Amino acid sequence: MAEVLPLSADYVVVGAGSAGCAVAARLSEDPSVTVVLLEAGGRDRNPWLHVPIGYAKTMYHPTLSWNLMTEPEPNLGGRRVPWPRGRTLGGSSAINGLLYVRGQHADYDHWRQLGCTGWGFEDVLPYFKRSEDQERGASALHGKGGPLAVSDLRDRNPLAESFIEAAVELGLPRNDDFNGAEQEGAGFYQTTSRNGWRCSAATAYLKPARGRPNLTVVTDAHSTGLLLEGRRAAGVKLERHGAKLTIKAVREVILCGGAIASPHLLMLSGIGPAAHLQEMGIAVVHDLPSVGRNLQDHFQARLAYRVNQKASMNTRTRTWWGKALMGAEFALRRTGPLTVSAGTAGLFARVLPGSATPDVQFHFLPFSTSATMLELHPFPGMTLSVCQLRPESRGTITLASPDPRAKALIHANYLATETDRRCMIEGAKLGRRLAQTAALSRWVEEEIAPGPGAVSDEDWLEWIRRTGGTIYHPSGTCRMGGDPASVVDPELRVRGIEGLRVADASIMPTVVSGNTNAPAIMIGEKCADMVKAAAKQRLAA
Repeated sequence: MAEVLPLSADYVVVGAGSAGCAVAARLSEDPSVTVVLLEAGGRDRNPWLHVPIGYAKTMYHPTLSWNLMTEPEPNLGGRRVPWPRGRTLGGSSAINGLLYVRGQHADYDHWRQLGCTGWGFEDVLPYFKRSEDQERGASALHGKGGPLAVSDLRDRNPLAESFIEAAVELGLPRNDDFNGAEQEGAGFYQTTSRNGWRCSAATAYLKPARGRPNLTVVTDAHSTGLLLEGRRAAGVKLERHGAKLTIKAVREVILCGGAIASPHLLMLSGIGPAAHLQEMGIAVVHDLPSVGRNLQDHFQARLAYRVNQKASMNTRTRTWWGKALMGAEFALRRTGPLTVSAGTAGLFARVLPGSATPDVQFHFLPFSTSATMLELHPFPGMTLSVCQLRPESRGTITLASPDPRAKALIHANYLATETDRRCMIEGAKLGRRLAQTAALSRWVEEEIAPGPGAVSDEDWLEWIRRTGGTIYHPSGTCRMGGDPASVVDPELRVRGIEGLRVADASIMPTVVSGNTNAPAIMIGEKCADMVKAAAKQRLAA
């Protein structure tokens, strides 16, 4: 897995994130083809990238994250919302909260109904299973022996146990597998970790492929545009260590940059909404109006409580002695607070009358943070984060300028519909009811956020607008569909351009009802099979 950039390769994959690592590793399984994987960030050598709680150190890191920001959000009082995205091998899977959630079966069946043939749940399940190394073993819905480790939590905090009991007290079912037959209910999350260490897409897919001479992984390679020959993608332009370079793709280019970078690169290359490209001074190669449209994200609000329970991580991190004990526990047993994911216990529930399946998701955390979400409160605390699973609001990704180094403009357009506002209000009110149950209230001393001043729906909405933000699941900006207006077809081929596919969360026509890392890896797995099948067809022709 050398890092010297060759002049050409059969396949050039742009972006070593969740999907890109899967695509590159699977394609390179065939020793007769050559694969180059380009990553703008560096190698994943920082030790915090491999410790589960490391996301607290890396999410806003100056070099390991892109540290993006939305434009002023009209429905959030003009606030700009931070959007951290991974900038290293593994992409956002290297800095995320590690939760393994696929979404609901109905999510994928809905994709199929939207014209995405071959993307129903029964179609995608084999790829989830193939990617998975499930600690609990293989079953009808789970895989064993795949690259991606999926493990039970190694630290089951008593506050989290009480959160699950609280949900059951309110009549919600106990659910020990959110990726099982049904998603609804409360239980502990599983994480993408192995023996207490994070299992990013780079760890899962690239590490085992290191010895393959036909796979070249190039870091610090900032892709600046596509090399186009008429309406065919013939390669990728990039900058590396100050040099402007080009690598040719003999067969295909596969974009795996994610919901911001993939449409950004398409538009920089003249593929996108013609009027916008002309406004930016970019020659229009192919007018594809949907590029950068259909942006979706899960929006969250965090209820925070002061508790009387020493199990809160706030207490353990306040002293050097507490930190030393946490470090020793991780070093000796790979357990304790350093193994905590961004949500220990979870809940999927319905809060709107018309919802047939869960419409909100809770991430319970045995700690609480300041408004910046970077510093823990100086008192014992816990957090109940609630997000809406299927937002109606749609945003856009647009260019700021034709300069490839200029960050794209993100217009998330949160809370643009009454349904979205109502769902968040009802979800937050459910969070307070959970905290008021006998199971959880015995630990609660005070509601810190939103606080007792939130009484009416207007109070709740004002707090949500003032404090809510992303839960880091941008998707949809290179929408897949069976219609001519979609960006990619169900084979993930960019419409109107030969030799070019997109495989990442940007192809989701609608965001899945849950965390997006596992679905993005599934998309990479499925894309690799599609590319291999197309190559066989060419040989047979």
